[in-house]
Amino acid sequence: MAQRLSDEWCREHFDHLSPDLAATLPETMARVRALNPVARSDAHGGFWAVTDYRNAMAVARTPEVYSSAHGLSIVGGGGVVKNRPVELDGAEQRLYKNLTSPFFTPAAMAPLEAPVRDLVNRLIDGFADRGECEFMGEFARPLPSLAFFELVISAPAEEVETVAALASTSSTPTHPKARESWKGLYDWVGAFVRTRRENPAHGDVVDAVLAAQIDGRPITDEEAIGTIQLLILGGLETTAGALGLILIRLCREPHIADRLRAHPELLPAAVEELLRLEGPFVSVGRTAVAEAELAGEKVAEGDKVLIHWASANRDAAEFPEPDEFRLDREHNRHLAFGIGPHRCTGANLARMNIRIALEELLRRIDTITLKDESAIHYHAGLTRSPLSLPITFTLR
Repeated sequence: MAQRLSDEWCREHFDHLSPDLAATLPETMARVRALNPVARSDAHGGFWAVTDYRNAMAVARTPEVYSSAHGLSIVGGGGVVKNRPVELDGAEQRLYKNLTSPFFTPAAMAPLEAPVRDLVNRLIDGFADRGECEFMGEFARPLPSLAFFELVISAPAEEVETVAALASTSSTPTHPKARESWKGLYDWVGAFVRTRRENPAHGDVVDAVLAAQIDGRPITDEEAIGTIQLLILGGLETTAGALGLILIRLCREPHIADRLRAHPELLPAAVEELLRLEGPFVSVGRTAVAEAELAGEKVAEGDKVLIHWASANRDAAEFPEPDEFRLDREHNRHLAFGIGPHRCTGANLARMNIRIALEELLRRIDTITLKDESAIHYHAGLTRSPLSLPITFTLR
């Protein structure tokens, strides 16, 4: 069992990238919120950790004060090119977001429902007869990666495993191969862009990016790479993490799965509540570009500020009984996909993947059990997911 982190650590040395935090995230973040919802940490050169719902919303909705363009990272480093539009603000941010958003509306997702369901069942077919599987490696990671590559950006499916690994390592700032992985991801997207420019159009989001006009001129390769790179980063590891975290909850609370099998019409609402509880997009950084005040604390120009989405989603001031799975919440304005101008573009794709995955898993599989709960370890970074998840099950 992971060691309990001290109150002093929570108040003064909070480190969002700590493996010890990843192992104890919900309980530790509850203590951080109670001790000081806007705390000044001395980790990584110093930053403000914003962990309650009200102040997380305030920071995310005021990009003119808390900027993405002036720096997202609390620990330095980053990609070879800017991830667009998340590393932009204002009109420039909106321009790039408007390039991709039309391809991720509910209407745009509807034609993908049947092929995603086919993919889900192909993956289940691969392990159903064994009565056990390593859920992350055999289902949770392949599903969003293959759906994104095959159905959204028309990329070679045989390359998805390599790119998914690069995306995962890149999003872990303390990983020793983070810089190398950023370069590998940049090189892959660059080659993909060149290939797509040289071949007939598919009519997909990639073609829209490559045909874009930026201030009256054609988009550059660097700008296109940054835009497509962000789609990849947002579309792979986060959905995989959500599926893994959700499955752990279903194993620990089998009555949830039983209720959803009996009432599949509740699944859309259940997905929202599960995302609130088990959102894999844990935190994101901002840089203050003007003096400000949060919860009585003076934030100076240039200060780094961390918005902790996962903590805000369990703030009792917004969500009564915040650690409980409840389908009767009158309001569930969770922040699993962020909020404000930088809210995740691919939220509807993630929701669809998760909903269909749960529909088919619950339809085909029964009595899901964790093989060894004590052996579950978590990816520690700006996202959270089980590194591996061996399960056993029976078929329905």
